[in-house]
Amino acid sequence: MNGEPLAYRMRPTNIDEIVGQKEIIGKHTSLYKMIKNGYVPSMLLYGEPGIGKTSIAYSIAGTTKIPFIALNATTAGKKDVEAVVDETRLTGKVILFLDEIHRFNKAQQDYLLPHVERGDIILIGATTENPFHDVNPAIRSRCGQIKQLTRLSTEDLQLLLERALHDEKKGLGKLPIQISSEQIQKIAFGSNGDARRSLTLLESIVFASTKENGSFMIKDETINNIIDRVGVYGDKKGSNFYNLLSSLQKSIRGSDVDAALYYLGHLLETGDLTAVNRRLLVTAYEDIGLANTSVGNNVLSAVTASERLGLPEARIPLSVAVIEMCLSSKSNSAYKALDRVIEEIRTGNVGEIPKHLRDGHYAGSKVLGHEGYKYPHDYPLGTFGGWVQQDYLPNNLKEKNYYKPIEAGEEKRLAAIYHKLQQFKKS
Repeated sequence: MNGEPLAYRMRPTNIDEIVGQKEIIGKHTSLYKMIKNGYVPSMLLYGEPGIGKTSIAYSIAGTTKIPFIALNATTAGKKDVEAVVDETRLTGKVILFLDEIHRFNKAQQDYLLPHVERGDIILIGATTENPFHDVNPAIRSRCGQIKQLTRLSTEDLQLLLERALHDEKKGLGKLPIQISSEQIQKIAFGSNGDARRSLTLLESIVFASTKENGSFMIKDETINNIIDRVGVYGDKKGSNFYNLLSSLQKSIRGSDVDAALYYLGHLLETGDLTAVNRRLLVTAYEDIGLANTSVGNNVLSAVTASERLGLPEARIPLSVAVIEMCLSSKSNSAYKALDRVIEEIRTGNVGEIPKHLRDGHYAGSKVLGHEGYKYPHDYPLGTFGGWVQQDYLPNNLKEKNYYKPIEAGEEKRLAAIYHKLQQFKKS
């Protein structure tokens, strides 16, 4: 038995052996056709661990027979890059696969870039981070293809596992293994779209099984013991984490309770309670806002409770908060109004503060004309409290209306008061 891990041995040797990622490199794609015609563009491959970035790079090299060098940006130094350049002088052209490319430092990039630009080096960079956030623009500009890979389907992983079980040269085909199609499907599902994980699980499960009559007998109990916390990835501060936060807020905004709970559960499994609480609190004010003014306080109470309780109990108050936000009336009018003000200030559309609003609590303020302010509480207005006609905005802005009320929930009542006051101002 080869000492290399099964996942390494089963790596595809040409692009026709790639499992999944058909939208990226399936037979109908431009990239597939380019490679089959002997042309390989520099590219960036972006996606979660174990979904095929390295396999695609190796399979491209195997298909084209162009000399191939693999480096990891976390450990590679300038001498490693110089060695790649030296190789081009001998072979004329090489494919450089650079894993974790977002960690490449500026000196390495500056040395490499002209060789990529000339075409001596075909760069295939792989990253788990969003390349538009974490990869240097100079690298991106020289990569004609930027491809986002997705997790493999359960069906794709079943195909990969079946291939490994029957492959006598690279896989487990020479071993007598008793495993059902249902068990293969269970391993595929438990791999959560990760090809490397699926093969690693299969290998572990086989060798954790007992032999009966000379065959490895795979039992459900063994599979259950080895597969644990299937869908959780450890990239607490990686791109996928921020995608989960974004999806949580957008699901709450879209009033989808089940989706919001799904993303909340996934986020809590990463263990970063602080980031989750922060996002829930801002969502309460950004997306529910004036439509239900009690939600902000309710979410703050849930967040405070979760901080005192810690995980796993924190999930209890947070689930209440998320469902309440999903099912609440929604309005973003308050912060949108403030954004309009900030935009005007930044573009210079400002004016002089009216003199009657300026500070008058010091000797000499009247000499400066800081007088004439009318105290609204001295002018009762029904059950509203007090209101008096006077200008508050600078003279050149007094016709501005930054706030655009939304007729939703509690804001409908507030909007009616706002419109009534606007009428008073014009009378």
